[in-house]
Amino acid sequence: MSRQTLAAELRAVLDPLSDEVLKATPQASDYDLNPSIRPDQTRPLRPAAVLVPVIWREPGATVLLTRRADTLNSHTGQVAFPGGRIEPGETVVEAALREAHEEVGLDPAKIHPLGLSDVYETGTGFCVTPVVAVVDTPFELTLNPDEVAAAFETPWDFLMDTGNYRKESMVWNGAERWFWAMRWDDIGTERYIWGATAGMIRRLQQRMARLSGGGG
Repeated sequence: MSRQTLAAELRAVLDPLSDEVLKATPQASDYDLNPSIRPDQTRPLRPAAVLVPVIWREPGATVLLTRRADTLNSHTGQVAFPGGRIEPGETVVEAALREAHEEVGLDPAKIHPLGLSDVYETGTGFCVTPVVAVVDTPFELTLNPDEVAAAFETPWDFLMDTGNYRKESMVWNGAERWFWAMRWDDIGTERYIWGATAGMIRRLQQRMARLSGGGG
């Protein structure tokens, strides 16, 4: 598959680049696997955006992910997409590009947004819009040590393979909570992709599977 083919397939399955998504009800959430602890549906959610950076490499595409800094107050050390809160007056695309530049130094001129994946509600009360984009190569990264401990690329084919997903659980606040997880061996370093990040990737995988008539 070429970069052009992958970009065309992504455009075919993604929602258009529009701010109307800010008014939408989340299409997926951390509570999909935990319906018994779902909070009040009327709780206010804070709008956020993440960038899903798809990079064309030989022999295939990859997705850029980060490991959050160990000094952060929340989600310490977890794997995530570059992203954060949407500031007043920003579009979801503007927020995703700004956060990617602030966190890993990714040049906005190298990023070409294709569309939006499923809006995702996190257990921490964020309504996250994933902005899927292709990234021109070569590029340089400059990590913000206050936010990011590492950046790495995971093969697109690995993330789109349902056989790599596992339902796992942990006890939090006295209750068992389930989540999706994947374990990627990054040249001897295990990258544990789980929670909201894995949930958003899985929803993107399900969109791609519908394009080919497959399940997920």
